[in-house]
Amino acid sequence: MKICFWGDISGALLGNTSGGGELQIAVLAKALAKIGHEVVIVDYNIDKEFQTDDGIKVCPVKNWNKGVRFIRTFTHRLPHLYATLRNQNADVYYCRIRNFRHILAYWAARKVKAKFILGIASDLDISSFMSRWKYYYSSNSHKLWGSMDGIMSEIVYPWLLRNSDSVFVQHEGQKQILLNKNIESFIFPNIIELDRIPNIENQLHTDFVYVGWLDRRKGFPDFYELVNRTPNLKYKVIGPPRDKIGRILYEKLKSFKNVALLGELNHNDTLTHIANAKALISTSPMEGFPNIYIEAWTYGIPVLSLNFDPGGVIERENLGTMAHGNLEKIINAMASVKNTQEFTLNSKSYVERVHFLNENRLNQINCLFQ
Repeated sequence: MKICFWGDISGALLGNTSGGGELQIAVLAKALAKIGHEVVIVDYNIDKEFQTDDGIKVCPVKNWNKGVRFIRTFTHRLPHLYATLRNQNADVYYCRIRNFRHILAYWAARKVKAKFILGIASDLDISSFMSRWKYYYSSNSHKLWGSMDGIMSEIVYPWLLRNSDSVFVQHEGQKQILLNKNIESFIFPNIIELDRIPNIENQLHTDFVYVGWLDRRKGFPDFYELVNRTPNLKYKVIGPPRDKIGRILYEKLKSFKNVALLGELNHNDTLTHIANAKALISTSPMEGFPNIYIEAWTYGIPVLSLNFDPGGVIERENLGTMAHGNLEKIINAMASVKNTQEFTLNSKSYVERVHFLNENRLNQINCLFQ
């Protein structure tokens, strides 16, 4: 069976991911290739076609950067992306990460009589417009009103949810959101490769670590308040500011003696800091299923989340603390957190059972796509 993906994925295939969603697509593509399927990725950021060691063909989009700015989206990019997708003549087209251009993959699938699968990357993708306004557009208004992407996505995405051949969600919570909209879906948990998790011994557990964009969408103002109220605790902050408020708070944190601002790090360095943390701090109001949660649990590091628990897994599996928006509860959890062997065994067992890419998961993936 031939399966086609598209997006900014080649970097993730080669170990330089631009985001969690891209990483998940890359891992899934590798898994399908390992099973024996023919896998192709259409990537508009490359100039020449190449094939990875896993046997995945990566194709460019002809003339992507040609044409006159502001109008080349219509004269070059959209027509050539559609043509490239259609010409793959795949059996299945899989799309993930919110983007109105997925409609081109849907049209390509219908043109060649293939199936179209839509993967959900964040709860925001399927929540109400008011939720997206509150947690995303209100601090990134240019994403909606200043660009075609936001407006078109608001039109196209709900339509794709109802017209896809299948919708894959990351956890029970997302499935329930869609059931409330009378949309059926399949739970497809995030997968993690064993060889991407380096062995780190003699973990120090000295600091609390925050990993992600520094902006309102990730709840960075709440994190700043947390740091401000706990001057006796040490923090490491990994990630760059992404919006105005993130930049303001980032500059303020430079004067805090208990905070180390590490900026944007490569994946292995980030994992090293997570493995040596007391706990991973999450202040995001809404997510999908963060890869960093899974990576923290792989090292036996609890997740202390202010607002978000994907499918209730933190509370159900005893993987940390879910504070339900109560900052005081996070502070109390930080004061009492212990990196015990019992917690490590429990968290690693959960990851191995649900998220590791092993033979069982490969069989599940094969069944879903077949």
